[in-house]
Amino acid sequence: MTTRTLIVGAGAIGGVTAARLARAGQDVTVLDANVEHVRIMNDPGLMFDELGETSVIPITAVADASQLVGRFDFALTPLKAPFLEAAVTPLIERDLVDTYVSCGNGLVQDRLERLVGRPRLAIGIVEWGATNLGPGHVAQTTIAPFVIGEVDGTITPRIEQLRDVLLGAGEVRISEYIFGQVWSKLLLNSTFSGLGVVSGLVYADVVAQPVGIDLAFSLWKEGYDVAMAAGIDLDDIAGVYPDRLVVRTAGDRVAAETALAELMARLGPTKASMLQDVERGARTEVDVINGGVVAQAQRLGLTAPINARIVQMVHECEQGLRQPRVANLTELTQTQS
Repeated sequence: MTTRTLIVGAGAIGGVTAARLARAGQDVTVLDANVEHVRIMNDPGLMFDELGETSVIPITAVADASQLVGRFDFALTPLKAPFLEAAVTPLIERDLVDTYVSCGNGLVQDRLERLVGRPRLAIGIVEWGATNLGPGHVAQTTIAPFVIGEVDGTITPRIEQLRDVLLGAGEVRISEYIFGQVWSKLLLNSTFSGLGVVSGLVYADVVAQPVGIDLAFSLWKEGYDVAMAAGIDLDDIAGVYPDRLVVRTAGDRVAAETALAELMARLGPTKASMLQDVERGARTEVDVINGGVVAQAQRLGLTAPINARIVQMVHECEQGLRQPRVANLTELTQTQS
């Protein structure tokens, strides 16, 4: 029997995933609120820039859940956190989906679980980067795996079925420590997306700045210490284990720079989704990314001042009170962890 997959939200990550799955012959449908984006995906097709190569891929897409026909085995939800409930609730009310796969940035898994229930939840991490270039046009900027897993870490038939579907879109790993993956991705996003949005730079350009690389190591350590205090068993992110980027003494720096170079070799061209949001005047996910680190720190009686300051700066960018620029990195160094 053919597996039917619904992608809820065809922005950068959702659009690239939909394009790859459709090209691979998977039964995939997109639900996206942008009517013009939906029109183009259906005809002539989504323009997909893939690391220097461009193709146009027709994709079945609708702008409203009432237009969906039949039942779906999986719904992938690469949505911005503020839009999750509004997008998923109509699907729940019509009972259209067997398993929802949380694919968003930050600590959003609990939100989706509250909506759909744990038995219908699986978790996915997207390690590669993408850019939304406007209605009907997306680009994949880096290559890295999907990582998927069950909440309890077991290897189930449905997670293997999900793996088989996603193999049409790229490399897939099943993790028995998926929350370790969630937190490793959170370290990546809170560090490099956080610095990327306040500076206006892609990841590699952030760490090419002397002040940027110092901040990256400080911010990474801040989040890492929170994860350790929470008892999180961290897993690798894009092939790099998080402890390799922790700088506690001068002697740690050389090894950390080697690990950082490995990470940037895979993810350096990534433009933070939060920066893309600010540039088009949209609301960001900073409250579940850097704000997620801050909230967990507070629950543990700790502080995460650099993350907290980034939350403030990003909200100022959202409100037009601040512009993303390199000078913001220098200002950020005045925050002590």
